[in-house]
Amino acid sequence: MKTIAIIPARGNSKRLPNKNLLLLDQIPLLVHSILFAQNNPSVIDEIYVTTDSATIKKVALQYGVQVIDRPDAISGDFEPTVTAVQHVLDTISYTPDHVIVLQPTNPLRPENLLQDAFEAYGNSSCDSLFTVSRNHQKLGKISNQSFIPFNYAIGQRSQDLEPLYFENGLLYITQTKLIREGKIFSENSLPYEVNHIFATVDIDTQDDLDYAAYLINKSSRLRST
Repeated sequence: MKTIAIIPARGNSKRLPNKNLLLLDQIPLLVHSILFAQNNPSVIDEIYVTTDSATIKKVALQYGVQVIDRPDAISGDFEPTVTAVQHVLDTISYTPDHVIVLQPTNPLRPENLLQDAFEAYGNSSCDSLFTVSRNHQKLGKISNQSFIPFNYAIGQRSQDLEPLYFENGLLYITQTKLIREGKIFSENSLPYEVNHIFATVDIDTQDDLDYAAYLINKSSRLRST
């Protein structure tokens, strides 16, 4: 069986311009996902970056991964990630069995995450896997200037909340045939729980980037003590 990693990295970003190239711990944001993939050779056979940016392409090639030039037609702000992944599969000369999607906006991942998740995926009967984290917040909506609790009763303790989870974006594993159907994961997907602090990082603003830098610095200090 052959497994490839695909890293979708567009050149344009509205809220944080050129975010995939911004430095985090002295290397471009994109490179964190490249290095994570390269550190898992027992799982990943080939690594592809799909991009519409010449600069991103240059950086990716410098780190020894393959680059697929993404057409402008599927590089817009509202284009779903799956179309870029489909384009990679249409471009390469073979059909892999499994695809791992790594978003560059989730640069921090636990060291053994992929190996553990891929093992869980292999031991399941699911056609895909995506990572989730436990939500501990009291959620609700505002209607007619009134707050209506969603997952709790007013006065209920936080520790007594019914468990809810959010899709954290750390990684996706899926069968190639599912990508062909226009899906990265399906109703038959395995939700893989990751409650590491890194799961809270999703780079969309400068504050997100600063927070990621803080966590890297904190992790480095803990390792050195």
